[in-house]
Amino acid sequence: MTDTNTMTTPLTRKDFVSNQEVRWCPGCGDYAILSQVQKILPKMGIPKENFLFVSGIGCSSRFPYYMETYGFHSIHGRATALASGAKVANPELSVWVITGDGDAMSIGGNHFIHTLRRNIDMNILMFNNRIYGLTKGQYSPTSEIGKVTKSSPLGSLDYPFNPPALALGAGGTFIARAIDRDQGASLEILERAAKHKGTSFVEYYQNCLIFNDGVFSHLTEKNTKDDTVLHLVHNQPMRFGKDNNKGLRLVGSQFEVIELGSKFGINDVFVHNENDKNLAMLLSELTYSDVLPTPVGIFYVKDTPTYETMVEDQIERAIKIKGKGDLNKLFNSSGTWVVE
Repeated sequence: MTDTNTMTTPLTRKDFVSNQEVRWCPGCGDYAILSQVQKILPKMGIPKENFLFVSGIGCSSRFPYYMETYGFHSIHGRATALASGAKVANPELSVWVITGDGDAMSIGGNHFIHTLRRNIDMNILMFNNRIYGLTKGQYSPTSEIGKVTKSSPLGSLDYPFNPPALALGAGGTFIARAIDRDQGASLEILERAAKHKGTSFVEYYQNCLIFNDGVFSHLTEKNTKDDTVLHLVHNQPMRFGKDNNKGLRLVGSQFEVIELGSKFGINDVFVHNENDKNLAMLLSELTYSDVLPTPVGIFYVKDTPTYETMVEDQIERAIKIKGKGDLNKLFNSSGTWVVE
């Protein structure tokens, strides 16, 4: 592969824009996420030919066509499996998996959790619009209970998956949430995810204009977002509100909202620690809350050896013990015969 040191001309966003017509519905949140990814890749100092984008099936899975990089539009739910093989075979690659809430949480759920468990160095971006958009509006594994759709005309009876909690339970080492329309915060999260050595998982709240329009409007509209979004900042008090006049206080194992003033001060507000897994789990439980703000940002980060690094180390140890293998010798070892 190309050595990073041989790069002489800095890359720009345009270097990652393909010549393919982007075919998402006008107004789809996918456009914003595509633009954000194209903006952060030039900052990574990685040759363009060392990027690989892998997707499954769904609206989001058209993503590789729109990136001027190597890409693989794979099959339903199997993107993480194919990406795992590519990364282990060539650890120099910067591997990105683009998936959706149906693709990752339903048919791909098994591959998803085991990728996180193995901590393979890749970046998983899950576009969560809480609906099956490509197949025209059925409820998905993240749709809220009671959701009325074409496949649940009287309301869904399924309790939804909580993606950050699922990722934490699977042993994920980088877990975050972003919102398609919040470009500033999203770019910071993507840059951190890209630098993380291990599996980074970013759940993107993404609007589906056609089949689930406005599902996250309370988090994006100017008149409500200050009171409904909790921006997580490491080592900073968990404050929110139009004038940062509200905060979260931990009472036992439950969060409650407090207003800063005569009764409560800044010292009463719980401080976020992105290295505290127990805290991350508590924050993840706010995902479907109607009374507490929705956490956005980095829930949890842990540095631990990656799977492909351990594979390489194990191979080196095996060679030291047994020497380099001889394929011809193996093929002609005992238990072989010639058919006349």
